[in-house]
Amino acid sequence: MTDPLPEDQRLKDISPKAYEHPADRAATAALNSIPMMDVVVRKLIEFGYERALRQILLAGSVKLGSDQIPELWAAHRAACARLDLPEVPDLYLTQFPIANAAAIGADRPVVLVNSRTFELLDEEEMRTVLAHEAGHILSEHVMYRTALMILLNISFSRLPMMAGLPLLAVRLALLEWFRASELSCDRAATLVNRDPLVTCRTLMVLAGGIKSKKLNLDTFLKQANEYEEWEPGWDRLSRLRTELGQTHASPVRR
Repeated sequence: MTDPLPEDQRLKDISPKAYEHPADRAATAALNSIPMMDVVVRKLIEFGYERALRQILLAGSVKLGSDQIPELWAAHRAACARLDLPEVPDLYLTQFPIANAAAIGADRPVVLVNSRTFELLDEEEMRTVLAHEAGHILSEHVMYRTALMILLNISFSRLPMMAGLPLLAVRLALLEWFRASELSCDRAATLVNRDPLVTCRTLMVLAGGIKSKKLNLDTFLKQANEYEEWEPGWDRLSRLRTELGQTHASPVRR
């Protein structure tokens, strides 16, 4: 992992529209068409849930920098530099056995990397994950994303029906949007690593949970084609029902 990119390698003033996936564009339009959606989302954050969420996620984590896992910090800064982010968000490492990462916080985003992610991925794959999260920040996904994380931590059974049902509908709409937004940020990550196969390899590792050198990328790509070419019918409906409650589209589909 090298130092941040020189200025001439920045994608100067890049617009998120440059890598926005059509599914993301459609889901965002649907989200914006929901009456009072932005008001609900902002109120969730204003009521202090974001602060509580940040405390829960960050209290047991390690803040990274030039003197704390400097190679990961340098990769983070390089990814942000490529996408020309005006500021480099804080980066934290947290102990968690599932490989994942997240950009959280509507006002002052931070990037959180699970320890399993750092253990599992090689340098190119780690840069891809960090670039994916930088894409979320550049695309200003963090407000809706933070609201979704808040809603995922709410027990709807304890809320009055008049409040619970509308919030449940908002959660389902946000889940659909978030799955689509992941496709855009996979594209942002590919702009940073400049190799679509590295992005595919990273998704393969996240799906399999072992290092990429033990896996066959060509076989994984054939598996993705098999998934897409599955005969229409009840299995497709079953797949849709499963996806409705997921935050991320399946790695094979992505």
